[in-house]
Amino acid sequence: MEKYIEIIGNAYYGYFHYLVNEIMYPSWKNYFWWLLGLSLTVWLLELVFPWRKKQPIFRKDFWLDGFYMFFNFFLFSLIAYNAISNVAVEAFNDFLALFGITNLVAIEVNSWPKWGQLLLLFVLADFIQWNVHRLLHRVPALWEYHKVHHSVEQMGFAAHLRFHWMETILYKSAQYVPLAMIGFGLEDFFLVHIFTTAIGHLNHANLRITYGPLKYVLNNPIMHIWHHAKKLPEGSYGVNYGLTLSIWDYLFGTAYIPHEGRDEPLGFDGVEDFPKGFWQQVTYPFIRQKPSQKPNDPPKKKGNVSSSDLMEETVH
Repeated sequence: MEKYIEIIGNAYYGYFHYLVNEIMYPSWKNYFWWLLGLSLTVWLLELVFPWRKKQPIFRKDFWLDGFYMFFNFFLFSLIAYNAISNVAVEAFNDFLALFGITNLVAIEVNSWPKWGQLLLLFVLADFIQWNVHRLLHRVPALWEYHKVHHSVEQMGFAAHLRFHWMETILYKSAQYVPLAMIGFGLEDFFLVHIFTTAIGHLNHANLRITYGPLKYVLNNPIMHIWHHAKKLPEGSYGVNYGLTLSIWDYLFGTAYIPHEGRDEPLGFDGVEDFPKGFWQQVTYPFIRQKPSQKPNDPPKKKGNVSSSDLMEETVH
C-alpha cells in the first residue's frame, strides 16, 4: 500500500510541474502549445472557408467546447487521471507477477525503423479506438457517457474534444495491454498524437474537406458529419465510427454518406433536453433518473446497408 501512495504522490507532483513547464516554456515537443496552435489554425480556416456560411463565428457552445478541450487534455490528468492510471498500471503488473509474468513485451519493435514503429502504433491504436467507439454506441451504459460528445448541435473544431472524462479511461484501458505487448512507451505517442489531434479537429470543423481518393483512408468532415447526424439509418446504432482512419468503416460496412449533409440536424432524440453546462453534463450519467434511449433504439434490424451500396452513395 505504501508503494501505491508514493506513486500517487509522485504522479501529482510530477504532473503539476509538467503542466507548468508545458505552459511556461513553449517548445516543439510541447503538447499544450501544439494544441493551441492547431486549434487557432483550424479556427482561422473555418472563418476564411466556412462550409456552413450562416453559422456564427462563436457558434453554439463554442466556449463550453473550449473548456472541454483543455479540461480533457490537461486538467483531468491533474485532478485524477495521471495518479489513478499510474496506480492501475502498477497494480496490473503486480497481478501479472503473481503468475510469473514480469514482462508484457511479446513483439520487440525497437529494431524496426522509426517510421515503421510509428505506423504500427498509429494503425493499431486507431483500430482499437474504432472498436471502443462502436461499443460506446452499442452498450446502453456507455452510450450515456458518449452522449456528451453527441450533444454538439453546431460543429466546429473544438467539438472534437467535448467528451466525458470516462471515455479517456475506456480508450486508454483498451489500448494499454496490446500497445505494451509490442513495447511502445509514452514517448512514442507524441507525433502520432499531434497528427490524430489535427485530423480530429478537421473532422469536426466547419470546413468542406474530402481528401479526394484518400477519403477511403482518412476520416473527413463530410464523412464525420453523418456520425453526428440526428437521424440514423434504420436499425443502426451509429455510422462512420472512424476517429482518424475511415478505412475501418469501409472494410466493416459502417460507412454511410448519402449526400454531403452540410445542413443535417445534429445530436440525438431528446438532445434539446440534455444538460447544457459542463458540470451538469459530466455528472449526468451518474445521476440520471431513468435510462434514456440509444440512437434509434431498439433497432429493428442489425447491420447497415451493404458495403457496395455505401460505396456507390459516397460523395466523390
